[in-house]
Amino acid sequence: MSEAPLLFSPMQIRGLTLKNRVVVAPMHQYSGEAGFVTDWHLVNVGRFAAGGAGLVIVESTKVERRGCGTLGDLGLWDDKFIPGLSRIASFIKSNGAAAGLQLGHTGRKGKSKRPWEGDGPLSRVPEVADWDDWDIIGPSAIPYGEGWTTPRELRRDEIPEAVAAWGRAAARAHACGFDMIELHGAHGYLIHSFLSPESNRRTDEYGGSLANRMRFALEVAECVRQHWPAEKPLFMRLSIEDDAGWGPTENVALAKELKTRGVDVIDCSTGGTTSKVPNFARLTRYGYQVPYAEQIKREADIMTMAVGLIIHGDQAEDILQKGQADLVAVGREFLNNPNWAMDAAEKLGVASRYADVPAQAGYWLAKRASRGFGCNPSTYQRGLAEEGASRG
Repeated sequence: MSEAPLLFSPMQIRGLTLKNRVVVAPMHQYSGEAGFVTDWHLVNVGRFAAGGAGLVIVESTKVERRGCGTLGDLGLWDDKFIPGLSRIASFIKSNGAAAGLQLGHTGRKGKSKRPWEGDGPLSRVPEVADWDDWDIIGPSAIPYGEGWTTPRELRRDEIPEAVAAWGRAAARAHACGFDMIELHGAHGYLIHSFLSPESNRRTDEYGGSLANRMRFALEVAECVRQHWPAEKPLFMRLSIEDDAGWGPTENVALAKELKTRGVDVIDCSTGGTTSKVPNFARLTRYGYQVPYAEQIKREADIMTMAVGLIIHGDQAEDILQKGQADLVAVGREFLNNPNWAMDAAEKLGVASRYADVPAQAGYWLAKRASRGFGCNPSTYQRGLAEEGASRG
């Protein structure tokens, strides 16, 4: 490759400069203890930072206690959570990556089992002292699916406090030392449930028309920006197509409004507003959500981040070269290979591929490569072209 890959070119968003455009997507670990981080969280995200990613985003961390989805969710509704998250932010940054945090509120999908425990609503757990106060809320009293808890419709007078919780959590995220935050407005959680006509049947100014259904999301963004430093980037994750009435046209309108309120990047995901099984045919294709990132970027004139079955370095580079997105987020493939960024740099011919990882690993790997041992690393496949040839 004659020119430096875009994937490994620096990028500045407000006052933050990313060393490359590889982002580790926030991935729920369901391993918190009463909202607190554990050693697992430090090891999990720490290995991604040490593997060369430019930005590592810590999983959805809840702005309210009642916003927890499972017993293992992380929290930031109280100052007591700041020390543990500060340790994680510091460790990520000490390994050369920017530290991000996703803020979320599960809404009507709350009080559920961990995925590997069968998912679905959680039965009463005696050791949870505040079980009866775990208030499942939503824009309307419509359950996520059959057998799920019917949420309590938020009263109109409760909405300002529900919005304010996001702002307070953003201020705590700054106190923790995070470089950016992402608001989780996708996958059927609280913000998304206000946006979708499937889950929002309100008749006041927060329901009905598109402008009314967007009101909660916009108020959250405004509140967060007031509590989040101007020099720090703000992302929002959206379900660009939820297969239930909230689609690309509506998201373009929302993204335009979010941009005026200080949101810098739209993280483009899909689905999650209902347990009814949609058409999952698209989920079998590499980069199945990339077209949505491209559409939002083009039609809303805002930076976007692509995510979803982005597996190979050359695939990620192609997305950037075509201008389909500004950043590329990799999720489960980082679980498969925590050194994905370094591996992609090698396959894309980046000469300084070992410079972006800690010396404890980079020094020895560079030394091995310089001596010309003549062998490929264990992650030998170079990308989609080689995979296609092997399948052929």
